[in-house]
Amino acid sequence: MYNIWVIYVEISENEEGQRLDRFLRKYLGEAPLSFIYKAIRKDVKVNGKRASRELVLKSGDRVDIYITENQLAELKTKPRGDSISAKAKKEFTTVYEDENIIAVNKPFGLLTHGDGVEKKNHLANQVVDDLIIRGEYDPKASKGFTPASANRLDRNTTGIVLFGKNAKALRDLNRRIRRRDGIKKFYLTIAAGELKKRLELSDALIKDEEANRVTVVQSGDDAREIVTIAEPIMAAQGYSLIKVELVTGRSHQIRAHLASAGYPLAGDPKYGDEKINKKLRERFGLNGQLLHAWEIEFSYLEDSPLNYLEGKTLRAEPTKRFLEIAKEIFGDIRCLEI
Repeated sequence: MYNIWVIYVEISENEEGQRLDRFLRKYLGEAPLSFIYKAIRKDVKVNGKRASRELVLKSGDRVDIYITENQLAELKTKPRGDSISAKAKKEFTTVYEDENIIAVNKPFGLLTHGDGVEKKNHLANQVVDDLIIRGEYDPKASKGFTPASANRLDRNTTGIVLFGKNAKALRDLNRRIRRRDGIKKFYLTIAAGELKKRLELSDALIKDEEANRVTVVQSGDDAREIVTIAEPIMAAQGYSLIKVELVTGRSHQIRAHLASAGYPLAGDPKYGDEKINKKLRERFGLNGQLLHAWEIEFSYLEDSPLNYLEGKTLRAEPTKRFLEIAKEIFGDIRCLEI
């Protein structure tokens, strides 16, 4: 016979604003959903009373969980970082950090999050491990919260990725990026063709999940709106150095949208021009697109826990490879160097 324990969990700012069922799914991360719902009906109280799973928790609330010692050991979310030495080495550099956020420069070839093949060595894990090592995040005291990214980049896209270090900051970043409110994202790329004037592109996108490819269309039942603004910085030798504002954030948006407008990204194997790509391979050994998340600009941040960032611009230096090729094509590129 097992003794029933009462686990008292006080809700902090990192957990507030969540529904009770979602909090428990994080706190008891190994528990099946059926166990969570049954526990809410019979074995969980909030401030000493039964509560519905839809109850939104507030800072200072107390959640009581009646559970056996064996169940707790088996079902509680396993904290990360217990074997940091087994993790991959840090590959990113830090662009900016304060008590709420960390912005990092993702290198070429590194996934932002894990996939079916690579589950451990990705940017999100590297950032969390680094925060643990430096004492900026304690997984054992987190009650289910883990710092996470608010934006993501493709494996072969480099540049700025924003992470929220606490739940309040992460929710605000996610909300603002989703609503296009107060945070602007700018990319650098080298494209085939000499762009002479600013392009404001507004179309729609259809994604083929199986082929992992998108198609730019005017409209369609399954199409999603895309808006991309391309500003030429310089042009030479049949190429353009372009600053791109990603107004909407769809998969492969910049690559497909600029290609549809007649300016395919140099070296892009999926949406680029193969004849041009062949020349770039022969000249530079380039086997992939040059696309870099260059700047994040914080503008209107009223009523935000991050309002101190208003008017601030974060910039991540492009890779050495990007700068070498840009200098070979365009000459003076001091405007790109940090």
